[in-house]
Amino acid sequence: MPRVIHFEIALKDPEGTGKFYSDVFGWKVNKWPGPVDYWLVTTGDKEPGIDGGILKAGDAVAPIVNTIGVENIDAMMEKVKASGGSIVTPKNAIPTVGWFCYAKDPEGVPFGMMQSDENAK
Repeated sequence: MPRVIHFEIALKDPEGTGKFYSDVFGWKVNKWPGPVDYWLVTTGDKEPGIDGGILKAGDAVAPIVNTIGVENIDAMMEKVKASGGSIVTPKNAIPTVGWFCYAKDPEGVPFGMMQSDENAK
């Protein structure tokens, strides 16, 4: 079955706003050495998940909403705000799955955060 294997985030300031994702989530964001302005994003070493890229926003590319798994959603919501982002929705329980909220980075690009918790109600 096909699975998501990569993500891309289109930003007005890829280098500057890429630092937001590095500061908040600890991702490694590195400029690709090729001829195109592109930043490779490594989200982890051994845990399940996907890696992706950051590119310059343009007419052909729209921002994508990705959900990011976090250990402690309350702490991460505070970290997002402290790093210049915003929280769009309050933390909501998805019963037997976990806690979820929508947020935006400093450029207004939306993303979700999910803390797994089978006891969420």
